[in-house]
Amino acid sequence: MTDAAAHVRRTALVLRHDSTIGLGNLGPTLEAHGYDVVTIDAPVTDVAALDPLAADLVVVLGGEEGAYETDRYPYLADELRLLRTRIDAEAPVFGVCLGAQLLAAALGARVYRGERKEVGWLEVTPTAAGERSPVRHFAGVPAVQWHGDTFDLPEGVERLASSDQYANQAFRRGEWLLAVQFHPEVTARIHEDWLTAWGDELPAYGLTSAQLRAERAHLGPRAEAASAALLGDYLDGIESRAEAAA
Repeated sequence: MTDAAAHVRRTALVLRHDSTIGLGNLGPTLEAHGYDVVTIDAPVTDVAALDPLAADLVVVLGGEEGAYETDRYPYLADELRLLRTRIDAEAPVFGVCLGAQLLAAALGARVYRGERKEVGWLEVTPTAAGERSPVRHFAGVPAVQWHGDTFDLPEGVERLASSDQYANQAFRRGEWLLAVQFHPEVTARIHEDWLTAWGDELPAYGLTSAQLRAERAHLGPRAEAASAALLGDYLDGIESRAEAAA
């Protein structure tokens, strides 16, 4: 971040779908880059009334909803309209898990139920493009996965990472749109909240809460450092883009 950027206040609009799936350790990086964070709980907010282009950045977090369940969750249709408007304007947007799936859908790709949930502390492998992107910070650094849906790669984007189970783990368009299927935001508190909420699923995947707690203790600090580096690089990119356009 440049000295000039440090004195400019920006706004990050965060679309949250569940109180247990929050901004986590992404928050301090946004604040360090001069962003005032405004969090909206999409299920209880009139998303259609939001100005899609008012915020400098939109961050779309995870959730149990499917991006294709717009009849069941009408606010998802409003989010998709908001995202399409930002995409048309090439306005910065960052998506995590469901957020990545919504971005894929907004870009015209199919989002659908995968063959098997991907759960645990798992590695993603950056592609050649990913090695030149913010996602490179997660090379060799396991991250939390907890999702059952996946998506086809949208047209006009770069695939940045894959995992053993799902080919599409991250993508970007230019410097302004970044989407990750894995969870860089997870803190110790979020991790424990998820084990409380969904730990009963773990035996189906050969896992236990005790095992994941041990992995969190060992892997969590590296993952949080990688998260800060990933988001920081992305923010540096959109800030440089904004300065060049000014």
